[in-house]
Amino acid sequence: MVLDLNQSYPGDVSFFAGRSDETLSMLERPPSLRFTHPLPYGAILHDDGVQFVVVSRSATAMRVLIYDKVRDSEPSEIIDFDPALNRWGDIWSVFVPGMGAGQLYHFQADGPFDPDHGYRFNSQARLIDPYAKALAGHFQAATDGIIRPPKCVVMDEDFDWQGDRHLCRDLSETIIYELHVRGFTRSRSSGVSKPGTYLGLTEKIPYLQSLGVTAVELMPVHEFPIYDCLGQKPAQPNYWGYDPLAFFSPHRGYASGKEPGCQVREFKEMVLAFHKAGIEVILDVVFNHTAEGNHDGPTLSFKGLENHVYYMLDGDGGTYRNYSGCGNTFNGNHPIVRELIFNCLRHWVHNYHIDGFRFDLASILSRDRHGHLVPNPPVVEAIGEDPLLADTKIIAEAWDAAGAYQVGAFGAQRWAEWNGRYRDDIRKFWRCDQHMTGPLATRMAGSSDLYQPGGRRPYHSINFITSHDGFSLNDLVSYDHKHNEANDEDNRDGDNNNYSHNYGVEGPTRRKSIESIRNRQIRNMMTTLLLSQGAPMIVAGDECRRTQRGNNNAYCQDNNISWFDWRLPNKNQDLRRFCRTLIAFRKSEPTVRQKNFLSGQPVRPGGFPDLSWFGPDGKAVDWDHGGPSLICMLAAAPVAENCTRPNHHILMLCHAGIEPREFFIPTKLLQIEWKKFIDTAAEPPEDIYPNLDGPAPLLTGPEILSARSFVCFVAVDRW
Repeated sequence: MVLDLNQSYPGDVSFFAGRSDETLSMLERPPSLRFTHPLPYGAILHDDGVQFVVVSRSATAMRVLIYDKVRDSEPSEIIDFDPALNRWGDIWSVFVPGMGAGQLYHFQADGPFDPDHGYRFNSQARLIDPYAKALAGHFQAATDGIIRPPKCVVMDEDFDWQGDRHLCRDLSETIIYELHVRGFTRSRSSGVSKPGTYLGLTEKIPYLQSLGVTAVELMPVHEFPIYDCLGQKPAQPNYWGYDPLAFFSPHRGYASGKEPGCQVREFKEMVLAFHKAGIEVILDVVFNHTAEGNHDGPTLSFKGLENHVYYMLDGDGGTYRNYSGCGNTFNGNHPIVRELIFNCLRHWVHNYHIDGFRFDLASILSRDRHGHLVPNPPVVEAIGEDPLLADTKIIAEAWDAAGAYQVGAFGAQRWAEWNGRYRDDIRKFWRCDQHMTGPLATRMAGSSDLYQPGGRRPYHSINFITSHDGFSLNDLVSYDHKHNEANDEDNRDGDNNNYSHNYGVEGPTRRKSIESIRNRQIRNMMTTLLLSQGAPMIVAGDECRRTQRGNNNAYCQDNNISWFDWRLPNKNQDLRRFCRTLIAFRKSEPTVRQKNFLSGQPVRPGGFPDLSWFGPDGKAVDWDHGGPSLICMLAAAPVAENCTRPNHHILMLCHAGIEPREFFIPTKLLQIEWKKFIDTAAEPPEDIYPNLDGPAPLLTGPEILSARSFVCFVAVDRW
């Protein structure tokens, strides 16, 4: 039924007194009874109805389609916007009394269909509200040619946060654990009551606490398609979630409940549980493209409201610029799109208490409307300067799929970055590539070459060796080549430059000699990561040798290839103990997480330099011909005024060579009373000493380091 808002109706709110929503028919519902607010956007809940607000400059007509049930294929009511009464500039706004939370709806817009000039209006398309707070249902089969996307849900944002606030942990003290909400508990081995859900994830908080991480970075949780546009589950499902449908909506597929909008409550319950455990929540957000794809893709939301505004188009407007590698590119530096991104981040921070964001393919946000990389892009600057985001962590993946690479040069002081240079250099050093001692030293010292010139700090480098995108740490030391055959793309997908090594056998093996090397290399890289200046990120399962069977692009593997196998923490408990001890040491030791770059100058008059490098002979390093061996001395950071425990000097001996080697500790350092902390070549439990009470180094003669090993000594600062 179409509601004519110009028809004469009773004009007093008291007309509705005592009537339930069920008995209030559309013919009884009056037009707006007060000024129709043009802002904010979306479906705004009021005491006596809902305000529907959407922006479109080129639309000639706008409608709200109202549904009674999630499975309804047709709307029960259609509400037309009156351009004379319900349009304010380019904003369409109509107030509908008698509606409440849980109402299901779509938008529908008339306008020009002229793809050659960037217009793709379709008067029959059902459109997802760009500001929808939740979606319900799936795509329904388009038997009449009309795509029926998931329905939008009017949400009541009330939630008892029990006084919760952002944890505001300093980035220099942060240890990030990247995980997939569904994959972390979906396996039967997880033993949780609600596997694969937000609430299932909360059941594993004790495990994360025992590991010691301070923040979880969740792979995309905003809405993305579960089924395809024909209502069918695809053969290669969208597991990772890098295909946004609705930026303001938590993904409905991770909810344990079935009622429309329940994902909003469950997501908030999850965040609250993490905060009570002292763990921050960082979201991986995808503002670089959407699920609408290229010129052959469906019209689901943005295309049908203002295609040439929301997307970067080629010169003729008929096709899409594709800097994302996913068919289209979101036009982040158009003022309307910039406002949407801005409002979206504020929404997640204010309504969900999110502690930070990692921006997928963030270099796209540095491109203007023509795709050119520009200095000080407006959206990047606005995010960094926004006062409501001031307590959050802002992290960029500082590259895109079209060749932009801005590591070390993205944004200003507020922006941290995934340090891809760190990942590659550490992998190559421990693989024993040539001429990697210099890059190793630079990365372990905080990548001053990248971040110091722009006035940033070591913690602006998010150090990582693995991420969701690529090999797991186990696979990095088990495969020479990617094995993505299960993706049905003839193994063409995924990165070919992995800097990996299998050490004699491709994939799993029972040969103890190879397994020994692999375990050692995992410990070497974990030690390097957690003793480097900067902010470390660990991928879920690397602490217990989770494998993806050589798949380095498991974006479509919603199965055991991707899921966390909860038998592994027990099977590899020695490695888990090793990682847990390393994390605890990092959290307690300011020397390895300093806020300023090290200078090579004495920490105090007459003391040791804050950073010293030596060759394995104990003399000055030959950076060009010294081989894959290095000694590093970190002098203890000054003790903070409120700290009662001393800090430690740290002596690190790194040897990536394939044969044992003698290391001579410089004579001036032997006056310090050292105790062994780590020896990655030793058998557990002597691979790490949680109480920092391992054997002292030899006072005469060299230390003999096994092939591919890392030895660390610590000493209490006596000053």
